[in-house]
Amino acid sequence: MPASDPIDTEAITALLQAGLHESEVDGEKRPPAFPGAVWAVGDADGITARGELGVLDPARPYVPMERGTLFDLASLTKIIAVWALIGHLRDLDALTLDDRLDMHLPETDGHPHGQVTVRQLLTHTAGVPARASLFPLYQTDDPDEIRRRVLQEDLEHEPGTKVVYTDRAALILGYLAEELTGLPHRLDVAATDLIWRPLGMKRTRFGPLDDWSVAHCAPTELDPETGTHVRGSAHDYSARLLGGVCGVAGAFAPIGSLALFAQYMLAPERTPGVFSAEWVTRSLQIHTGDLEPARGLFWHPAPGTNPIDGIWVHYGFTGGAMWIAPAQGRWAALMTNALYYGRRRPRVTEVRNTFRALVFS
Repeated sequence: MPASDPIDTEAITALLQAGLHESEVDGEKRPPAFPGAVWAVGDADGITARGELGVLDPARPYVPMERGTLFDLASLTKIIAVWALIGHLRDLDALTLDDRLDMHLPETDGHPHGQVTVRQLLTHTAGVPARASLFPLYQTDDPDEIRRRVLQEDLEHEPGTKVVYTDRAALILGYLAEELTGLPHRLDVAATDLIWRPLGMKRTRFGPLDDWSVAHCAPTELDPETGTHVRGSAHDYSARLLGGVCGVAGAFAPIGSLALFAQYMLAPERTPGVFSAEWVTRSLQIHTGDLEPARGLFWHPAPGTNPIDGIWVHYGFTGGAMWIAPAQGRWAALMTNALYYGRRRPRVTEVRNTFRALVFS
């Protein structure tokens, strides 16, 4: 189906330009929303509108944000690596959505996680711990020991009874993808070989990045120990603990890679064998019944919209977002390094919601 009305690029530029500067609300000054932003909108054939604003790093104001800027994708890793790999494996009949973990992960046999299903993890209804970080529970850097402890921990509630967003779901599904591809602790290899390379996402990779890539990477949060902003290594603690590679976070990419991924979602038949149109369609449907908030499979209806609108989104904690609306034949991505200015950033939410409203009718 063709994309909806043309994009108002001037309105998007004005919105993002305003986000580069301080604002004042009720006499209270608020910091900029982000140092810079890169955005793109497109359809199944590619990018139809795009733009770059601001700087890569306020400490180096002479270096602009560019189309090729690398971003710490944070939780968008869950989509371009874990969600895609689970779809690929499902298409190969290596698993079903209702498979229990104890069918595939031997560490869960006889433990509470064993009863959890793939679908429950993808919908955040599994009851696995909601703690964002592996610290301080897992004070070890042995990846095998971390995996064992994660998979043998108690659940926080009965599976299928609550929707509670947790990074742990993606971590576990990453373990599952590694197990089924025969690549233990090599989620990076599985994602590269089975998803990113076939889609032409050549600059997508897990960190830590090499020196050249670091120079083209948007910095994130200030590290109080070093007095510098994190750059080229995952902001997420769990990803860093696991050497930069896990299902939670850790991937880096320019917006062009997200564009390739999103346009493929609208036309999977053009590159057979990555993941199917049926997987996309099934994922962009409500799987949580009457539970709130409503969830698809790792995707959720965009805030401010109704599920019947068919506008789905996933966010990254560092400041990025990707939307997909198959009925409109349109996708959008907005990448920022909003985390540069700290974790309290309500303006980013406002910008994202307004951007979405400008892009999708």
